[in-house]
Amino acid sequence: MSATAADRTIALRKLAAAPGPALFIGPRGSGKTQAAQEIAGALGVDLRRVDLAALSSRYIGETEKNLNRLFDAAARDGALLIFDEADALFGKRTDVRDAHDRYANIEASDLLSKMEAHPGATIVAVDSREALDPAVVGRFGVVIEFHSPTDQG
Repeated sequence: MSATAADRTIALRKLAAAPGPALFIGPRGSGKTQAAQEIAGALGVDLRRVDLAALSSRYIGETEKNLNRLFDAAARDGALLIFDEADALFGKRTDVRDAHDRYANIEASDLLSKMEAHPGATIVAVDSREALDPAVVGRFGVVIEFHSPTDQG
């Protein structure tokens, strides 16, 4: 199913009525970020694109501090957050083979928990559903699939 204007309207209504985490799935160029901009405009809030790589730190506790600052600022300002290109963080969980795998799973869970507790709306944009952990998909109140403009006829 492609994201139509009606899909965006439904997403907007859901996010306005009960702000929470939303998942936008689709290839690059399919309109995920544009839809987020439209939703932020309709809600009358700023859209902040979050670079997950810039938030991550190799130092223990720094990533959590960065996330806390981000969510505190978004709550204070009423901003809509979009975590673009989040496929790597929310990918299917693998067996924990080392401390890095364990920490990556903890970071994804921590981010999802912060999104669920955040008083405003958040959007996670990913390229492919197949790469996502099914348990992660289930934690989003709104899920919209986008298709490449060439696939829409």
